[in-house]
Amino acid sequence: MEKVREQQSRDMIFALDIGTRSIIGMAGRAEGERVHILAVEKLEHSKRAMMDGQIEDIAQVGKVAAEVTARLEARLDCKLTRVCIAAAGRALHTEAGHFELELPEVRRIGEDLIGQLEAGAVSAAESNLNKNGQRLGRFYLVGYTVSQYLVDSYPLSILKGHNGQKLECEVVATFLPSEVVDSLYSAMQTAGLEVVSLTLEPIAAINAAIPPELRLLNLVMADIGAGTSDIAACRDGSVVGYTMATVAGDEITEAIMRAFLTDFSTAERLKAEAARRETLRFTDILGLEQELPASAVKEVIIPAEGQLADELARRIREINGGAPSAVFLAGGGSKLEGLPQAVASALEMDPRRVSVAGSNFKMSAFSDTEELNDPEYTTPLGIAVSAGLGLISDSYRVSLNGHPAKLFRSGALTALDVLQMNGYNYADLIGRTGSSLSVTIDSQRTLYRGELAEPSSLRINGTELPPSTVIQAADSIEFTPARSGKPGRRTIAEALGGEAAAAVCLVNGAPVGPDYELRPGDAVVTNAIVPVKATGSEVTGTEAISSHAVGEDASAAPSPVSSAQESLPADGSADSSPAAVTSAKKPEAEHVPTPKPFEELLPPRLFFLNGAPLKLPAKPKNAPYYLMDLLEHAGLDFEHLDRPVTLRVNGESSAFMRVLADGDRVSIQMEEPRA
Repeated sequence: MEKVREQQSRDMIFALDIGTRSIIGMAGRAEGERVHILAVEKLEHSKRAMMDGQIEDIAQVGKVAAEVTARLEARLDCKLTRVCIAAAGRALHTEAGHFELELPEVRRIGEDLIGQLEAGAVSAAESNLNKNGQRLGRFYLVGYTVSQYLVDSYPLSILKGHNGQKLECEVVATFLPSEVVDSLYSAMQTAGLEVVSLTLEPIAAINAAIPPELRLLNLVMADIGAGTSDIAACRDGSVVGYTMATVAGDEITEAIMRAFLTDFSTAERLKAEAARRETLRFTDILGLEQELPASAVKEVIIPAEGQLADELARRIREINGGAPSAVFLAGGGSKLEGLPQAVASALEMDPRRVSVAGSNFKMSAFSDTEELNDPEYTTPLGIAVSAGLGLISDSYRVSLNGHPAKLFRSGALTALDVLQMNGYNYADLIGRTGSSLSVTIDSQRTLYRGELAEPSSLRINGTELPPSTVIQAADSIEFTPARSGKPGRRTIAEALGGEAAAAVCLVNGAPVGPDYELRPGDAVVTNAIVPVKATGSEVTGTEAISSHAVGEDASAAPSPVSSAQESLPADGSADSSPAAVTSAKKPEAEHVPTPKPFEELLPPRLFFLNGAPLKLPAKPKNAPYYLMDLLEHAGLDFEHLDRPVTLRVNGESSAFMRVLADGDRVSIQMEEPRA
């Protein structure tokens, strides 16, 4: 009978590095300012289940992850269920964003202002992503790093508690396509694991390779895996950018395969042994036993290594604006003999300024049983350190609409952060009023407005709260996206009234029936002589149609009796001449009856917006108006704001989801710029 193990404790950190060639698992606990690593396990994929850091075979990756987990469980004698992971992807996009807040007066800076400032900078980064034409599918905001704060043009590393009037923030935000994120979650689900946090691999790796206290210097970390190389740069105390190169250790392996006709695993072994042995033995794909000097393999490696170094140098210059003060090479690919020297040469740096990572690991982690200074441990150790030291909390579980939310970072997360990280955007919060239908009826322009948007609903632990609410561990979020209003629509019958529309009228010069649905720009004529075709021996005649103006009193409408009808003989008989009309019967009524309205109208709602009265039609079912419903009437271009907007109801600062009452005085205005 299988032993029942104790469940993973709340303070147990379980990190998985899901690499192209292997999966590395680490488990440990935070002790003081460092993480105590209790166990490490590594297992290679039996086949190429991943390509360039992206999962190809979800089932195979899940199987290997489950085996690594089982080995750690055996060593720790506990059941591991909650995992922290990191993502890499070929479609990684990084954008910078800048945002300014100009306050009416000098005030103390608190969490609310910092949150508003950073959110504005992240939104600017997302706008830049769209402008550059890169957002071809659905992208997730993975996370962001603040690269600079300015208060009244003075740089600060910490804003909270300072006083100022002009606040500026620059961020580096990272986005991943939804396919990358979803495949990681699917693989972990296959392994029976719950993802409690997800970050980006270079973010995790730099936390291990370059601790915060070293980031005043201009340093770069290049984490060289099998399929991808993640790069991060820092200076002046902040991380200033991330990028990724799709060249890594596999390029070296593939060069050996081509040169000596080996399979992939044999080439991997030859690559590793070339630095340790003088003579190498292997069996090629033809089944022939081969023996060759290590120098022969090195001759093949050197050109491929040079190409890798050149690409790394190009990416480093691109993200850093030139060669940095020093470079740390991390990951399994950094073990390649001669690579530090090749990178230094490509960057035209002193070779002593390019080294293999590992010497700084002891600043944030330690182990009694494992040797941690292996550069291959950079990413898994970075995930564990980030989790253990509070950057990613393994107990930080949040439910979104009944499912575990995808959390790419932790710390202070607002509900808006969580929604953005799970694929929702600004339109899901606000919604849009349906487009209006504009037509002309008897030369008079008539506008049928589209339906108002149904507002989004956001509840946290059952209570309706604004998106700026800070989320706590174990919170339950229920979110229903806003539904944009339907466009304005009318049929002829609905626009003119049933009885008036029963007669033939013209739309764009052609007769239509009462069920015709009006289209934008249609021209409707209701008082026209319409040609009709006679039947049998009758010839073409004419028929007159009365005009009907929407909303007019029935007594003002002209008689529907046509001039042709009025010219009939007194006895009412039809003229037998070829000019006879086809409608000879006089109507029973002398006027058009008042058309029935299309729907019962409720009294309009009256508000005062920026000091002026604003009447709005009642919503269907007399639903309430929200502050957000008045945004489109404020006259502001919300896509190109250069200053913050204040929202007030009856003089009080309010959230955009506040319910309005008749007579409320609403202010939606940009703050005045500083003189």
